[in-house]
Amino acid sequence: MTTFFDELHVLFPDLVRSVEETVPDQVVVLLNGPDVTAIVRHILTAHQGRIVTVFAEDRVNAEGVFYAYYVFDRPGDPSWVILKAPIPERFPCFTSLAAELPAINWQEREIQDWFGLEAVGHPNPRRVALHDNWPDVHPLRKSFPLDTVLPPFEGERHVYRPTYGEGVFQIPVGPVHAGIIEPGHFNFAVAGEPILYLQLRMFYTHKGTEKLFESLPIHRAVFLAESISGDSAFSHGSAFCQAVERAAEMEVPARAQFLRTILLELERIANHVADVGAIANDVGFVIANAHAGRVRELLLGLNETLTGSRVLRGMIAIGGVRRDWRPNQVEAIEKTLKVVEREFRDLVAILQSSDSTRDRLEHTGILRPEKALTLGIVGVAGRASGVDCDIRRDHPYEVYSQLLFKVPVYRAGDVRHRMQVRIDEVGESIQMIRAAVALLPDGPHRAPTQPIPPGRCALSAVEGWRGEIVHWVRTGEGNRIERCKVKDPSINNWPAIVEAVEGNIIADFPVINKSFNLSYSGTDR
Repeated sequence: MTTFFDELHVLFPDLVRSVEETVPDQVVVLLNGPDVTAIVRHILTAHQGRIVTVFAEDRVNAEGVFYAYYVFDRPGDPSWVILKAPIPERFPCFTSLAAELPAINWQEREIQDWFGLEAVGHPNPRRVALHDNWPDVHPLRKSFPLDTVLPPFEGERHVYRPTYGEGVFQIPVGPVHAGIIEPGHFNFAVAGEPILYLQLRMFYTHKGTEKLFESLPIHRAVFLAESISGDSAFSHGSAFCQAVERAAEMEVPARAQFLRTILLELERIANHVADVGAIANDVGFVIANAHAGRVRELLLGLNETLTGSRVLRGMIAIGGVRRDWRPNQVEAIEKTLKVVEREFRDLVAILQSSDSTRDRLEHTGILRPEKALTLGIVGVAGRASGVDCDIRRDHPYEVYSQLLFKVPVYRAGDVRHRMQVRIDEVGESIQMIRAAVALLPDGPHRAPTQPIPPGRCALSAVEGWRGEIVHWVRTGEGNRIERCKVKDPSINNWPAIVEAVEGNIIADFPVINKSFNLSYSGTDR
């Protein structure tokens, strides 16, 4: 690590001001100015780095500047590399990297919307998080009070690119959908049945989560983290708690780490089983979906036995978990997993025996590996398209370094292989849970409560069932959060659907969309 940063000092003496290593496996490189283009290119090319997220922070009151943060990981290195670039209040702009790095297109535009910092040279600088009819406000600036009441919005929310050509027309889907899913607008250009291109618009139900974090004491902020995306409550809660624990240099008891790991994998299994059934349902295989629903119900019942919540809410806590498990609860894990494993194996056999299902899933909604890399696709969708990335293996947390597991990676990139990644991961997760139960130590389930020191920053990442979840926090006075950045994997992966549907027929859109199964709530947060 020292050699790497010595290298940066030598190559970019005018850019690099200092290097901070105040948190284990997290190195912050403070720069002299907002243009990070040259140093980012070096990290990406010379070190095969991957840009994980980009976000901003308002430090005008404290330091007279804004900061833009660029987070990278590098193959074989568990440390996060974070570039910290100051942006003067008098010149609120930074150089956009989105033309070279489409993976951060939306994230740079979020910075524009939330902070009023211009991404100079952005190929599409239109609003993304704020809709077109919002007034000219920047809600994540410290000068914007949380209780601000905005005037009634006027005008169109979003104007779509018009469709031209004989026999070419638009099909709008949403933003209100027929099921219980949240709103998102899909605007298709079609010539007959084949899809020419798709325009999508999210952020219809923005909740202001990152602003809300700034008003809450840390113990209550845990519940806010759980609400970011309801089907990933434990993953988001874990990412937040880990970030605070790292900032506070808090040691989590070994037993708590094992309990957390088991619950993270149970959340993964339940959602993967549900998705396998839903994919089958979208091609008309209703019986398979019914089997999947039955298996998922077993898992949700186990969740309730272990935590009191079918979706694992209210269990994660700063320093560990809120409740320990009795011996009969631990025994229930293996009893349930034994049935789930057998029933899920039967479900997979049913799916594989159906030629018509295989015909609908193979070569449908293909996301090419090179496109997946360019767009920064993560999680299930990435691994089905050749992106060999899994935070549990690459940046181990909790007790994942003590467990053996395989990361399934395919290159076909179609619906069938996105489903196959889920099938493979269910089997791996069951074995990981069994290993964790066998190794489960005695001891406390939570560290003693302690004050959280102010002014500490830390990043945490969790491999949620969709993909990597990132939380970055700055602690404040009085056991409060001053800034919490949240990145759900869906913010990376929505643009992949635009690529995957092109050339497919409109009737295949539901199953393509379900094979990604992205979170509106996690995106809107």
